[in-house]
Amino acid sequence: MPIFAVHYTYSDATITGRDTHRPRHRDWLADRLAAEQLLSSGPYPDGSGALLLFRAPSAADLAELLRRDPFAEEGLIDEVRAVEWQPVLGAFSD
Repeated sequence: MPIFAVHYTYSDATITGRDTHRPRHRDWLADRLAAEQLLSSGPYPDGSGALLLFRAPSAADLAELLRRDPFAEEGLIDEVRAVEWQPVLGAFSD
């Protein structure tokens, strides 16, 4: 199944909302991890966004999945960039 690198971009205007909804967002991520859809995720140290690695059958399936992220539902992500990624070496390579 393809792996997608998903980059979330945040703005300072959404800090309060992200702080409020972070527990729901992290619960949603934990559920995706348990379902083996999410491989890894975490914020950038400068607060500008986050990187999430997902397995999904297609880009369309991934887009549908990402719409259900509480951060997306609350309008807290300024930009989502998702690209298929083919790891050759390391933990995520086949």
